[in-house]
Amino acid sequence: MARFVLDFEKPIAEIEQKIAELKDFSLNADISIQREIERLEDKAKKLRKDIYSKLTRWQRVQLARHPNRPYTLDYINRMIDDFVELHGDRAFADDPAIVAGIGILDGTAIVIIGHQKARDTKEKLRRNFGMPHPEGYRKALRVMRLAARYNRPIVCLLDTQGAYPGIGAEERGQAEAIARNLFEMSHFPVPIVIVVIGEGASGGALGIGVGDRILMMENTWYSVISPEGCAAILYRDAANAPQAADAMKLAPQDLLQMGVIDRIIEEPPGGAHSDFDQAAAILKNVLKTELDDLIKLEKEELVRKRIEKYSKMGAWSE
Repeated sequence: MARFVLDFEKPIAEIEQKIAELKDFSLNADISIQREIERLEDKAKKLRKDIYSKLTRWQRVQLARHPNRPYTLDYINRMIDDFVELHGDRAFADDPAIVAGIGILDGTAIVIIGHQKARDTKEKLRRNFGMPHPEGYRKALRVMRLAARYNRPIVCLLDTQGAYPGIGAEERGQAEAIARNLFEMSHFPVPIVIVVIGEGASGGALGIGVGDRILMMENTWYSVISPEGCAAILYRDAANAPQAADAMKLAPQDLLQMGVIDRIIEEPPGGAHSDFDQAAAILKNVLKTELDDLIKLEKEELVRKRIEKYSKMGAWSE
């Protein structure tokens, strides 16, 4: 996988490049420069910690979109044993923009669903850049109904720019498909854990985003519109996206403070894209903890608390 470096990551990348060059040199020359390598590694570690502890909202949006960031299948392959993907909505087609299936999370049989982006052009087109059609949401609903029937917890991983806005999607009932999912997910008598692993944009994310626990990886965003879309409407210029991101308060820390989400999941130093295995291990442990708590609840209490959660969400004045 070719490495992609964001502007604010360049100082770290430059030091890492020097470290790599020194290591290559030490292999080919009869000289020990281990002390210098260790000094640079310590410098890179401190710089990484300093930069990532002061990220702006717009920088978190950039990290959420990082092309090297782990996607749904990257997490599934590292967290879920015996995963079996289920295809099709039994009405029109299969939508590769949403992955849905069954598997084992540390001994617990679950259903896991998520948006799936891609990295090469051919796969991006096949996955429709992670933007689902109505059949994607209907496939997700079909699999969630199986979970409810066989009493299996549901985990949903959100990472999309939004639902696909094309003519065909609208003709096949995009709005109805999302609305149906919102209604049914609010009443499923099984634990539902939602995790924003990248971009959580608009109804495209919310279509599989109603649950008992709403979690966000620390370098992600979640809002009704993208910063560029907001800037184009409010400021008449999408270039004002960084300003819009601040106004929208779309970062995990903002949403936790407002009570929209329940928990922020720590990422490896340097972001999830720096270490897929560690990111998946962290997420797996958090999911186990959340599911263990939810499984203890009676079905009626589970649904009641879920409805209460969303009823209390938000702030208003009269």
